[in-house]
Amino acid sequence: MRILGIDPGTGICGFGVIEIDKKNMANLVTAGTISTPPHTPLPDRLLDIYNSLLEIIIEEKPDEVSIEKLFFNTNITTGITVAQARGVAMLVARQKNLPIYEYTPLQIKQTLTGYGRAEKKQIQEMVKLHLRLKQVPKPDDAADALAAAITHSLMTRR
Repeated sequence: MRILGIDPGTGICGFGVIEIDKKNMANLVTAGTISTPPHTPLPDRLLDIYNSLLEIIIEEKPDEVSIEKLFFNTNITTGITVAQARGVAMLVARQKNLPIYEYTPLQIKQTLTGYGRAEKKQIQEMVKLHLRLKQVPKPDDAADALAAAITHSLMTRR
């Protein structure tokens, strides 16, 4: 089973694909970010995200998508643009008939570390451990996307 994790954003959208083997071990397939130039009109940025995610889905052939739910406390403008990027990510997944699973930051932290207020570094270390990597995946947005994918694999163990 392959899971595509997405950490939505308009400037930087993280993605990570993991594969769950027969022993229920998570293995890294690929991870990275989709970056859009800051002064590009939002519709163009969303189109870039759409096209990039479509290419990733076609290339990596995930079976399911795990996406981080939106959480923001202060900047509503940023929250709105992130929500739009999130919508684009969900649209491309549904157009490819992929089931979508959503997890809050709290659920991801709780699942990976056992503590809902874990620091970013703790999450990154757990991603490294779960995937048996030598180093923490970089950049942070890719690690966050992998955390979403790992969370889904742990929440839905078959």
